[in-house]
Amino acid sequence: MSQEIAVVGSPEFTTGFRLAGVRRFENVPDAEKADALDDAVTEVLDDDGVGIVVMHDDDLEHLSRNVRQDVETSVEPVVVTIGSGTGGGGLRDQIKRAIGIDLMEEDNE
Repeated sequence: MSQEIAVVGSPEFTTGFRLAGVRRFENVPDAEKADALDDAVTEVLDDDGVGIVVMHDDDLEHLSRNVRQDVETSVEPVVVTIGSGTGGGGLRDQIKRAIGIDLMEEDNE
């Protein structure tokens, strides 16, 4: 079964992904994030047709403790955060969690 990418965030964040062909998205306007973001994230995490969830890293601050823990420990689907605060180390950890090995590990032989 083929799985798809889902994007969760503000309409401004999801628009670019939708234009690129991502069909599964949850728009949560900034004014509603405190109330609606947990439900939107939980819905895509529970969808068996979703293999990758993309979020803006700033949105993690709006999640409740339980949903944030689900996002941080989710293996399938893999949750990838992008945005202003994502550095090389964060991306490295996300890749390692997604595929189980550290592709950026240096050989020190």
